Amino acid sequence: MSERPYIPYNRPTIGEEEIAEVADTLRSGWITSGPKTAQFEAEFRTYVGAAHALAVNSCTGGLHLALAALGIGPGDEVITTPLTFCATVNTILQVGATPVLADVGDDGNLDPESVAARITPRTRALLPVHLGGLPCDMDALWRLAREHGLKVVEDAAHAVGSHYRGIPIGGGRSDAVAFSFYATKNLTTGEGGMVTTPHQELAERMRVLCLHGISRDAWNRYAEHGNWYYEVQACGFKYNLSDVQAAIGIHQLRKLEKFIEARARLAAVYEEELREVEELEAPVEPPGVRHGWHLYAVRLRLEKLRLNRDAFIRALGERGIGTSVHFIPIPMHPAYAGHAGLSSEQCPRAMALYPRLVSLPLYPAMPEEQVRYVAAAVKEVVRA
Repeated sequence: MSERPYIPYNRPTIGEEEIAEVADTLRSGWITSGPKTAQFEAEFRTYVGAAHALAVNSCTGGLHLALAALGIGPGDEVITTPLTFCATVNTILQVGATPVLADVGDDGNLDPESVAARITPRTRALLPVHLGGLPCDMDALWRLAREHGLKVVEDAAHAVGSHYRGIPIGGGRSDAVAFSFYATKNLTTGEGGMVTTPHQELAERMRVLCLHGISRDAWNRYAEHGNWYYEVQACGFKYNLSDVQAAIGIHQLRKLEKFIEARARLAAVYEEELREVEELEAPVEPPGVRHGWHLYAVRLRLEKLRLNRDAFIRALGERGIGTSVHFIPIPMHPAYAGHAGLSSEQCPRAMALYPRLVSLPLYPAMPEEQVRYVAAAVKEVVRA
């Protein structure tokens, strides 16, 4: 193949609107959490159809806030997935609760039957992760939660713009949903996130905990009688999003539908090019959901290949193609070796899936010609 420029696994799409909004924020004199953050929260709340939305510094912060505000702590168990970034499990540990792994299904998301088998009298919450932007089977998980009196907190780090049963992720029946706006995500603020909830009391509790447990925002510290005043009502955290970041998010959100359309169109090109390649399995969009296509993760059929995943990744790299792997299963990390609930024996399907996963380049500004080049390179490598 001829020389081509390097194709990264991801590249953010930032336009002049975001740049102008950031410049306006910098000139305004208010650059920490303020009116732009409040505007971003309001527009995001409307977009997903949530009653309440709180802008935070990361999805990690949103998950931690939700668990803490729900009163989950020592003695409680939270069931989650082994195929996730470490932050999902870390936030459970950071509130003093015990993380417990259920296995994944064929789609890589939490298997409700495995979740049901892990529920004990100590279980307080379920924490599903929408891997790659593909929604979990939320009806089954909500049903389990209802039957056992459990809370549900969704890790939607990959799922801004995804829909489940016609409803945007973030506007459903879960107690809280946390989103990531990291640099690689479908909507980016560089660093940042959002947490939504249908419950006013939970929203108010999270807002207090978000900024040191202080009762009033920095720009609204005048009580009804006109005196400047605030109270520290709880031992809180420092998870607020700045106006500079929110200025980017406002316009990213307004472009999100076009971003999702572009991702879906490029995913369809990959599917067209790779559907007949027997050496791998391409991802699918099942009925009843809108895949956010944060990732386009193929699965290698190693039994049909002469090379393993590492060699596959190296071969694509030699052809100027960046890739990634989502994720190293939680039981493989040394930090969790001492936790009985995080054993690899609890998730054999996830452990078997991991060596087969590779995420190919996908982002809104990626030219279709590059998608076809990547697909051609994949076919060349697997058939060598």
